Formats: sequence, C-alpha cells, structure tokens
Amino acid sequence: MRFGIGLALVHRSQWLEMTELCEELGYESVWFPDHLVFTEAMSGSPYVGDAHPPVPPTTPLYEPFAYLSYLAARTSRLRLGTYVYLFGLRHPLIAARAVATFDELSGGRAEVGVGAGWSPGEWDAVGWDFASRGRRLDEAIDVAKRLWSEEVVAHEGEFFSFPALRFEPKPLQRPHPPLLVGGESPAALRRAVERGDGWISMPHTAASGRAQVARLRALCDRAGRDPASLQLTLTDQTLTTPDEVALWATLGVDRLIVKPYLRTRDALDGVDRFRERMGDWF
Repeated sequence: MRFGIGLALVHRSQWLEMTELCEELGYESVWFPDHLVFTEAMSGSPYVGDAHPPVPPTTPLYEPFAYLSYLAARTSRLRLGTYVYLFGLRHPLIAARAVATFDELSGGRAEVGVGAGWSPGEWDAVGWDFASRGRRLDEAIDVAKRLWSEEVVAHEGEFFSFPALRFEPKPLQRPHPPLLVGGESPAALRRAVERGDGWISMPHTAASGRAQVARLRALCDRAGRDPASLQLTLTDQTLTTPDEVALWATLGVDRLIVKPYLRTRDALDGVDRFRERMGDWF
C-alpha cells in the first residue's frame, strides 16, 4: 500500500516540514489543494448532502504547481499531487503548460488530481457558467492529453478553440503524468473511467468506499476497460490500524490518503506514529 498526506488539512506553516518528514519516513506522496479564488458570499460544498462551504472565504490560496515546484526542490523521491486541480477552470493551454513544467522540474514526480469543482463563485468570477463545468473539464482533459502527446495540435470545441500549434516540452512522464479524476457523483465516476488514469476520492470508510469501487468496476466492465488499469486513491481520515489497511487492500486500493492526527500541532508526531504502527504496509 502507498500512503499519502493531504496538505490542506495541515496549517500552511508546516507544509514544508511535513513534506520533508513524509519523504524521510517513507510516505509515497503529499497532496496540495486548489482553488482559484473565493468570493465573499460562498455557497456549495464538496460533501454530499452538505450545502455549507467547508472553508471560509478568508482562506489563503496558492497556485498549486508553483508551490509544488518549491516542495519538489526540497525533496527527491516523494510524489507530489493535486487534490484536486480545477483543470476546467483554466484554459487547457495554461493548465497543460503548468503540468508539463512541474513534471519536468520535479523529475517526473507529478500526480495530477483533477475535478470539476463545487464553488459556483469561482466560475462566476471568471465569467463561466457553473453548470458547464463538467463539460469544460472533459474537453480540457481531452485537449491536454493531445498537447502532451502529439506533435501538432489544432482544436475546435464547444468551449476552447485554437489553430495548429506545437506544445513543447512534453512532460517527462509519458504519455503524461497520471490523471486522477476526483468526485463522487455518477458523472465523476464515469469521467474517471472514460478519461482518467485513476480515481481520487473524498473521505470514505471501508463500507462507503467499497460501494464506490464496485460502481467504478461496473463502469469499467461497461466501457470494456480492465478495472486493474484504473488507479484507486482513497481518502480515509480515521484509519488507525493495519487491519483497516488490509480491508482497503482487498478492494484493490492502490493508495490511501490519511490524516493520522486531529490538530495541526500534533500532525508531525501523528505521521511519525502512523508510520510506526503500519509497519510492513510501508
């Protein structure tokens, strides 16, 4: 099992120290959040059934690939991912350039979690229709994959159009860094199967995670895709024992993003203790 830590759940004053400690202890990855902007009046939530935004509009925001490049310069092995990048909220030429640059600077350690987003205010701020976010994300992913792999690319789409152009350099990872589609909705699960290298989840228990994995496998069967080809990254913020890891492993989960602490002041000690408790799973 591979283990990752989500930096969004640690105070930003500890992001660097946490990242360096994770590499030292043998964690596989750290994951950086993304929002472009928060409006003063916020609505929506990424949590099913919850309409209240989980963060205040005063939350500091950073450009993910710029910050991850800084973390890459301070590490050598750790994989560095977005959880999740609002790929459709940027023009695909801009998003694809950011990913390709970061993959080169990190030595091919990029993991690109992408999602459609939950905050209508971000979309209003850039003048785009929130209801179109899924279609925009689909088109942006399709365009980026071509930019990362084809010599010459021209595109005429519903949302983005440009003449024949060349896109260099390509990412170090070929054909491109892993694209992990986030989201819990039926549309998000279909997008993961149809366009993603994997799926990255919201927080789950083993029971709720099992149901989503079953849905993904059914969608793979329907699409004629080998379920083993879909990388599964599950988030479990309550995991404490090796037996719980074994339950996830039996579901075919490849990576767990964990939160082995309750408060930021306990975070560094928490990841250290978790590593010790999990023993051979690392």
